[in-house]
Amino acid sequence: MRHEPIGQQLFTTNRKRLAKLLKPGSVSVFNSNDIMPTNADGTLGFKQNSDLYYLSGIHQEESILVVCPDFPDKKFREVLFLKEPNELMEKWEGHKLTKREAFEISGVETVMWLSDFEKLLHHMMTIGGVENVYLNTNEHYRAEEVVQTRDARFINWCQKTYPLYRYRRVAPIMGELRSVKQPRELELIQKACDITECGFRRVLNYLRPGVMEYEIEAEFIHEFVRLGSKGFAYGPIIASGENNVILHYVENSRQCHAGDLLLLDVAAEYANYNSDLTRTIPVSGKFTQRQKDVYHAVHRIQREANKILRPGVVYFDYQKEIEKMMESELLKLKLIDKTDIKNQHKDNPAFKRYFYHGTSHMLGLDVHDVGNMHNKIQVGSVWTIEPGIYVKEEKMGVRLENNVVIGKNKNFDLMQNIPIEAEEIEEIMSHGKS
Repeated sequence: MRHEPIGQQLFTTNRKRLAKLLKPGSVSVFNSNDIMPTNADGTLGFKQNSDLYYLSGIHQEESILVVCPDFPDKKFREVLFLKEPNELMEKWEGHKLTKREAFEISGVETVMWLSDFEKLLHHMMTIGGVENVYLNTNEHYRAEEVVQTRDARFINWCQKTYPLYRYRRVAPIMGELRSVKQPRELELIQKACDITECGFRRVLNYLRPGVMEYEIEAEFIHEFVRLGSKGFAYGPIIASGENNVILHYVENSRQCHAGDLLLLDVAAEYANYNSDLTRTIPVSGKFTQRQKDVYHAVHRIQREANKILRPGVVYFDYQKEIEKMMESELLKLKLIDKTDIKNQHKDNPAFKRYFYHGTSHMLGLDVHDVGNMHNKIQVGSVWTIEPGIYVKEEKMGVRLENNVVIGKNKNFDLMQNIPIEAEEIEEIMSHGKS
C-alpha cells in the first residue's frame, strides 16, 4: 500500500450511514470491479469499484460486501467476502488480504472467503427476513457501459435465483451519501491536491521551447509516484498550440514551440481519491499581451464562479450565470459582438463558439463524482471550477481549474497554494530558466 493508513472509522461510519437509508428487511450487495483484459494474456491495472471502496476501504479484486442491517444474527449484518489466498496465487500475484488484514482496513468484523458467499446469501434471503434487495449499478449521467460489469452479472444471477423479491437501486442512495465528504475524505483529497501542486511546480521549472508534450507528462508522473500516488487521476491532457482547443486531447505527442500556450489538465490521485487541476502556461515563460488578456478573462470568471457556487444553488442555474459572464468577457475580447448576440439562436448562443463545456462537476472517488446534478449544492461537497476560452483561429485555448469544498459561509479552495496568477507563473518560470 503506497498511501498512509486511512483508518477504519471512515468506512465504518459510511456503512452505518448506508444502513439508516435502507428500508426495513433489506440486504445490499456490492461487488468489486473486474480486472479488465487487453490482448493475449494482458490486463489493465485494477481500479476498484468506488462504492465498494467507499464502504470498506478494500482495494482487491473479487471482493463482495454484504450489508443486511436487520439480520437476526448481528455478526452477519456486515460481511466482507474475499478470495482465499493460496501458495500458488501468491507466487504469481503477490500477497492477498488475510481476514485479519481486511478487518483492520474495513472494520468489518465478519470476513469470509468467496466460497461461502452463495450459502450465506441464501440463508439471508430465505430465513433472514429479507424482503428488499438493493443492487448496485453505474447510474452516472455520463456513463456508457459497453462492457458488462461484475455487478451487472450479479444482478442477472440474483434476479434469476431469487425472482420474487423487491429489487431496488442503491445507486441513488450512494450518490446522496458520497456527495457530502467526511472530514477524512477531505484530508485525502487535499493530499492529492498537494501532490498535484508538486508536479505542477516541477513542470514550471522544466518547460522550455523544444520540449515534447510527453516529456512534460513524464515530469508529472515522476513527481506523483515519488510522493505516494499511484499516478494520474485521469488521462493527462498536455496540449500545446492548436491542441489546447481540444477538450480531451490525450495524445501528448507534439513539440512545444516558443510563443505557444501549454494547457495542462493533469492531476494526481491519492488513496483512490482524486484531484483535478488545469493550468495554462506560456512555453516561452512570458505571455503575450493577447494571451494575457484571454487568461485574465478566464481567471476573472473563475473567481466570480467561486462566489456563486454556494449551498442551495442548483448547478444548472449556476452554469447559466457563468455563461452570462462569459458572454460579457468575449465581448470585451472582441471575439463576439452585439450583432452576434442579436442574431444568435437560443439553442446555439454566440458564446458557445469559444466556451463549450460545463464549468463544474463534483469530485471525489471518481473524478466526475456521483450525485444528482439537479439537487441543491450542499455544504461539504467538493466541486471543480473550470471555465475556459478556446480560440481556434488564434490556436489558443485557456482553461483554469481549482477544486473547492463548499462551505457554509465561504468555500475552501483545496488548490489555493497552486500558482494561478499570470504574473506569479511568469516569475516562477523565469527563475527556472535562470
